[in-house]
Amino acid sequence: MTGREKHLVELVDDGGRVIGETTVATAHQPPGRLHRAFSVLLVDPAGRVLLQRRSAVKTRFPLRWANSCCGHPLPGQSLADAANRRLGEELGVDPVGLTEVGTYLYYAEDPATGRVEFEYDHVLRADVPADLPTRPDPDEVAELRWMDPVAVIADLDADPRAYAPWLGGVVNRLLHPADPARSGGPAESSRSGVPAAEAPERSGGR
Repeated sequence: MTGREKHLVELVDDGGRVIGETTVATAHQPPGRLHRAFSVLLVDPAGRVLLQRRSAVKTRFPLRWANSCCGHPLPGQSLADAANRRLGEELGVDPVGLTEVGTYLYYAEDPATGRVEFEYDHVLRADVPADLPTRPDPDEVAELRWMDPVAVIADLDADPRAYAPWLGGVVNRLLHPADPARSGGPAESSRSGVPAAEAPERSGGR
């Protein structure tokens, strides 16, 4: 078990309210336990997003393309502090200003590792310069690329197995930010990462 697998995460209910805590490893064992997570999208002045291909040693969805950075806040830790910590660890990026653009709840099973993602995900956006310096950790990141978010959605439909199952929901939140007046309420989407009214009961995600 890696050091981060021993870290604690917040267990939450469907509305994002804390109901307990457990380790990262336990939260991702089948059948999964709903816990708080975050997904960061770095956006350049042209509107492109930075995608990372997860390294081959990741315990969940290795070698799949995902958003710029993901992780879990420690119990009681702010999302901004947790996200900037992971941006530094994964990408070698200095702290950035972050804006939450929405949340969603999704469920996905990794056929390659047998692990489960069952997460109340806070989607965070950071606007960064086109020449943003990065120093990716090869134990975390296999590749990086900038991509138009609309093209990401189209490619997800064409080749979903190349991407992490949460990416569609993350990019949809970027393209269609949640109404600020509704922030703080129940998660606005289902386990598939698309709006709840449009989602199947349990798709396993993309």
